Amino acid sequence: MTTISPVSNAEMARRWDVARQVMQKTGVDAIIMHAREDWMGGYVRWFTDVPALNGYPKTVIFYADAPMTVVEMGAFGAVRDLAATHADLRGVGKVLGTPSFVSILQSLDYDAELTVEDLTKHGVKTIGLLASAAMPHSLVKMLGDRLPQATVKDITDEMDHVKAIKSTEEVELIKATAALQDQVFAEVCDFIHPGLNDRDVMAHAEAVGRRLGSDQGIFLGCSAKMGTPSRFMGRHFQDRELAQGDHLSMLIEINGPGGIYLEIARTMVLGAADDHLLQAFQNVLDAQDYSLSLMKPGANPAEIFAKHNTWMADHGLPEETRLYAHGQGCEMVERPLIRQDETLPLAEGMLLAVHPGYDDGRVFAVICDNYMIEAGGPSACLHKTEKKIFEL
Repeated sequence: MTTISPVSNAEMARRWDVARQVMQKTGVDAIIMHAREDWMGGYVRWFTDVPALNGYPKTVIFYADAPMTVVEMGAFGAVRDLAATHADLRGVGKVLGTPSFVSILQSLDYDAELTVEDLTKHGVKTIGLLASAAMPHSLVKMLGDRLPQATVKDITDEMDHVKAIKSTEEVELIKATAALQDQVFAEVCDFIHPGLNDRDVMAHAEAVGRRLGSDQGIFLGCSAKMGTPSRFMGRHFQDRELAQGDHLSMLIEINGPGGIYLEIARTMVLGAADDHLLQAFQNVLDAQDYSLSLMKPGANPAEIFAKHNTWMADHGLPEETRLYAHGQGCEMVERPLIRQDETLPLAEGMLLAVHPGYDDGRVFAVICDNYMIEAGGPSACLHKTEKKIFEL
């Protein structure tokens, strides 16, 4: 049994090697990461090539001098001893199981207890945490209570710097994911027609994505009459029936080979777009082009964000208050963020989603595409879908 679209053994070894370089630099003996889902739980997938899913907790311990230990859903006392070359869980020496659920109070310490026991057996003195603020309180508290002699520190910033730089293999996976998303959008354009429900459109898009090899992601969008914004909304609100003349702005943010996330957004019209929608799209296309002109190795994200808002104001458009551009990879959103609080400068090998937009009460103007940062600036657009309003 193997996973869907696994990354190569060489790529896994590269990731572990750069992680151990960070460990040596920060002086830690073990790294702990935790996730309960795949969308923003990318470190678990990055280290193991297997995601956390469905709200079930998964804790991974990465040791400097030993195979990884995984603590996940399973029976009480479950222990799987593996070779580190196991086909399903490469680099993992042991899987510990416990039936814990974040919704069940008495089980919240179960994972933490197994984690602390394993750290104790390995004699760990210094522990590095990844995304510690998002870890279960029970886990962080027990590390302090049960391992008072150990030093615990957050090394997320140091790891983010190396995770953000994509390898040659990851770049090929990124290109394959962009092509997958282009195909999903193309098949949606062939499928959509009056009389369908928004939910029907999104379900079709999801089925296409799954058929092409995606296993996780989101499809956002709700149709609207021309002159009313078609905003990004989730499945719970996708209950409107499409009619001739309506438009639908759709975001496809799903992963592809290797679990890599990208995102694309375009607007479809069942008929002809009005001048206001066409001009709004041109505005965000121009804004995207301007932001891309600033995205070069060494560029400061906070400065790019400030210049983007100046450009928006100079063109009579609302200044951005969302996250309008950001890194992606094994997570839907990862660093660097293009906004005022980011300290990680752009570098060659980073993957960025760039999606300026605004809502003026008549239209939700949006465009979204992905780019690699190359030596001279952004690559050509990774998505091949034409940048236009699709009049169907």
